[in-house]
Amino acid sequence: MTNPDKIATAVKLLLQGLGEDPEREGLRETPERVARMFQELCQGTHEDASLHLAKTFTVADNEMVLEKGIVFYSICEHHLMPFFGHAHIAYIPDGRVVGLSKLARTVDVYARRLQLQEQLTAQIADAISEHLTPKGVMVMLEAEHLCMTMRGIKKPGSRTVTTVTKGAFRDNQHLQEMFFRMLQG
Repeated sequence: MTNPDKIATAVKLLLQGLGEDPEREGLRETPERVARMFQELCQGTHEDASLHLAKTFTVADNEMVLEKGIVFYSICEHHLMPFFGHAHIAYIPDGRVVGLSKLARTVDVYARRLQLQEQLTAQIADAISEHLTPKGVMVMLEAEHLCMTMRGIKKPGSRTVTTVTKGAFRDNQHLQEMFFRMLQG
């Protein structure tokens, strides 16, 4: 579990390390505010995505299901800076589907942790593959990383794209092309 007192103490030390006075008016409540913020931003650390993927529905049609443009926000574990963007998830049901909001909830569970985009993409794909047992899964994330756009190399607007394919998507160029065409439409 998160420990807000430890987070607040760390923020106070950070402020002192920056040469600030944590007791000045504008900073006096900052350690507690930051502690609450990190509790919210990292709440997925202690959440189980399988809870969102547990309730499924029977379907006769086993065509591709695509949920695109799922907005997500995460924190880079290397610099503790935000990265954010859109997740696109496709799967081919094997007789069972999940409510569409559950895909977005699954993204949130994994995004609300200290993360790497590559790891986040794989975690989403693995969860869907494990809990829905579809014929195939493809996940693509497009994100802007503030650790790259406002510090370091300072290249605003640059986006990182990661993909993971499983099952029927892995070696099927036609399915992958269909996924990308559906994203454009």
